[in-house]
Amino acid sequence: MVNLLDYDLDGLTELFAQMGEKPFRARQVFRWIHQAGVADFAAMSDLAKSLREKLAAVAVVSPPVCRTEQNASDGVRKWMLEVGSGNSVETVFIPEETRGTLCVSSQVGCALDCAFCSTARQGFNRNLSVAEIIGQLWWADRALGREPGGERIISNVVMMGMGEPLANFDNVVSALHVMLDDHAYGLSRRRVTVSTSGLVPAMDRLSQECPVALAVSLHAPNDALRDQLVPINRKYPLHELMAACRRYIEFAPRDFVTFEYVMLDGVNDREEHARQLVELVRDVPCKFNLIPFNPFPDSGFDRASNNSIARFRAILQDAGLVVTTRKTRGDDIDAACGQLVGKVLDKTRRQEKRITIHHTK
Repeated sequence: MVNLLDYDLDGLTELFAQMGEKPFRARQVFRWIHQAGVADFAAMSDLAKSLREKLAAVAVVSPPVCRTEQNASDGVRKWMLEVGSGNSVETVFIPEETRGTLCVSSQVGCALDCAFCSTARQGFNRNLSVAEIIGQLWWADRALGREPGGERIISNVVMMGMGEPLANFDNVVSALHVMLDDHAYGLSRRRVTVSTSGLVPAMDRLSQECPVALAVSLHAPNDALRDQLVPINRKYPLHELMAACRRYIEFAPRDFVTFEYVMLDGVNDREEHARQLVELVRDVPCKFNLIPFNPFPDSGFDRASNNSIARFRAILQDAGLVVTTRKTRGDDIDAACGQLVGKVLDKTRRQEKRITIHHTK
């Protein structure tokens, strides 16, 4: 049985052609699945009975199964979705006055091992399939009560959940195509953001294959510090990353890159770090999103003080940079930035190695 959530419209059209069906039939089914949120072929009322029966025999619409749901005091909702073999990922909906943002995961765990990230502590199992990525949006649409053809509740999607999206490039891009397709969710390229820790070749590919808004997890103003906090920097150092950002902007739907910067007390929050950042991004159109660190057990880091963040922000702003400080949302259900954990059957043995190192010190 094939899972139709695994297909963008081009793929579904090709599948239907192999079944002897015309392209408009693929569009009909695509709309039923994504616009109406229908998984039962028998309910797709404008399809011929013969096609409904044919689809029921060979295909399914199978999103990840929701295992738990949590509701934060500030309206944030978090779902743990099972993706098989004992693995689960987390998806978060963040309501605001003018928009509703869904934070989507791309991998079971993460292989990049950023020092301050709770997801990284869990290690890595595998990439998510297209169905498991777009299935998070499909599930959230239904869970939030959106009526078929009704007003959109989810207006923005950020690929900032578990995993490094550009390390799962093909599946993420196929899922992005579904998000953007007017026959599906019809989201604007400006309202879909891919976050990366700095996989430079994949950034260049994304600019050509599916340019959406780009966020870069920066977190340090120099290579020595970033090598410690974001290990992928050892492969793609800052001068390469900044050049990739400049190239990306030529094709992006926004005329800037967003730099995400987690504020760690005594680590990357000093005034000298802010001044180094000003120099680093001098020729990169950008804005900064300063993120107060969200603690988790045994992280080894503390959140920078409000005064430190304010001083840091002032230096960037005085240099003419656009800066926001992210409001912490959903932290009472561990749904804030860097806190998503899900359930990961770690193939890297990262947790085991970390425990061994701890006991040998």
